Amino acid sequence: MSEKLGIALIRGDGIGVDVADATIAVVDAAVAKAGLPALTYEEILAGAGYYKETGHDIAPGGEVRAGELDAIFLGAIGMPSVRHEDGTEIAPHLRLRDRYGLYAGVRPVKAYPNAPQRLADPRAAGIDMVILRESTEGLFFSAATHGRPNVHTDEEVCDTLRITRRTSEKLFHFGFRLAEKRKARGRPGKLTCVDKANVFNSMAFFRKIFKEIAPQYDGIEASYNYVDAQALDLIRKPWEFDVMVMENMFGDILSDLGGGLVGGMGMAACAEIGDENGLFQPAHGSAPDIMGQDKANPLAAVLSGALMLDYLAERSGNERWAEAAEMVESAVQKGFEANRLRPMEFGGDMGTKAVTNELLDLLG
Repeated sequence: MSEKLGIALIRGDGIGVDVADATIAVVDAAVAKAGLPALTYEEILAGAGYYKETGHDIAPGGEVRAGELDAIFLGAIGMPSVRHEDGTEIAPHLRLRDRYGLYAGVRPVKAYPNAPQRLADPRAAGIDMVILRESTEGLFFSAATHGRPNVHTDEEVCDTLRITRRTSEKLFHFGFRLAEKRKARGRPGKLTCVDKANVFNSMAFFRKIFKEIAPQYDGIEASYNYVDAQALDLIRKPWEFDVMVMENMFGDILSDLGGGLVGGMGMAACAEIGDENGLFQPAHGSAPDIMGQDKANPLAAVLSGALMLDYLAERSGNERWAEAAEMVESAVQKGFEANRLRPMEFGGDMGTKAVTNELLDLLG
């Protein structure tokens, strides 16, 4: 990987444009402060708006070009009013996950001071965990965007839930290594396998592979939880969890629950990482009703940008990219501690631009 790094930029739909622009500003400031060469951005048009105009969900050659650059950053995609004939929404990013094998969906869930806390227990202020969602298989394997055959008649519809050894092994190794990194930074060093192994053969297989790999990581505590119990525990005692690894649909649901615990989806950052590529995006939707109104909370996107910088550090072997990531994360932490970040999403008085400018000021 060359030192001059290129990012595929997909602003997408709705507030995706707003939060992507905010992220670029903050990320570029951190990169400059770290003394690194400026990132270059190559915009790729994609999304529901583009589909409405052209009949295509991504620009010609866009899928290939996105994978040729050093990382992909996406704002948000989708508009409820624009759908395929079968009723599903426009979602080229799901196809990018599949094409590039972005199996590791990293969804941090972290509480910040002066941000909304949905749980009354004071221990909720210490929530700091990661939901690791397998992002290419599971119940999303046969999603409409992949065009895989299913039973689909006016009398019956069947979708396929797929679990493979190859992808699950890579996912679990990723999870244990992530838990090791977090342990080195003072976190508990615990990986919980979340499944429904008591009911489904696919989930029993998922757990079996986890059990085979766990002994390779002596320093990490391995545990198990059924997904329904995990949903309960994320309300009762989320502070007891560190990293949780799970199937695609389970991760889709529980990551939104996690976002709700720490304020809302405006704080829900996301990295989707494979062996050769990484895509970074806020986990929230496009909220077209507030597009361009300077109301969107850009912090989920900005924190996704920090995850992208961490990824570039690992890919390039240059730790200065990780230093830039830490600068962004520290600016968000300090901003909340000093009550300098007050997004409208949380009832505050700061729109997208004001939050962005405050972060730039905190970066100094």
